[in-house]
Amino acid sequence: MGSDQPGEITRREAISTVGAVTAGLAIGIVEEATAAAPPASENTVDLHLQINGKPLRFALDPRVTLLDLLREHAGLTRTKKGCDHGQCGACTVLANGRRINSCLSLAVTHEGDEITTAEGLAANGELHPVQAAFIEHDGFQCGYCTPGQICSAVALISELKRCDASVVTPDLAHTGTEKELLTDDELRERMSGNICRCGAYRGIVAAVKQAASAT
Repeated sequence: MGSDQPGEITRREAISTVGAVTAGLAIGIVEEATAAAPPASENTVDLHLQINGKPLRFALDPRVTLLDLLREHAGLTRTKKGCDHGQCGACTVLANGRRINSCLSLAVTHEGDEITTAEGLAANGELHPVQAAFIEHDGFQCGYCTPGQICSAVALISELKRCDASVVTPDLAHTGTEKELLTDDELRERMSGNICRCGAYRGIVAAVKQAASAT
């Protein structure tokens, strides 16, 4: 209840006063912490990356993984943290065009690298062929692993173009064409580092095969 007695304040005025004081303290703490912070070179390292085509600079603890940099510092949360042990592939991104498990890679080891996440695959308002194929063939259910699956598939197609062999390639000195490597066994082996707990593997293989045939 309000009060008309001299010298007394209303509940609303009290809350406003406390809020103003709290905000002032917060600003003061931030300013003090900034002023007292040691030079960046003592506790952090400067890191320059090209992420999805954009040059970005970070000052961060050298123990930060690339996965945590992407999610916590760059705000790119489509890259998922699954097992955090490099076993499920949910965190797969492209580093200079090659697929890696970002949970196992320290961010500082990628100075100057070009990193591509699922957010950076579409171009000019058009889905990447792999993204479109995953939709057409229902290559997902819950979708948690899908960004990593798609990034892995994009790199896989590049590997096929180079005619890189896998452990199931009959001829390790393969000199044929990429089309000859578009078998279910090849695609399943090459995507085996990406686990789908929902079991959408049939759709994933079909999607990768379609995208690889179209590119």
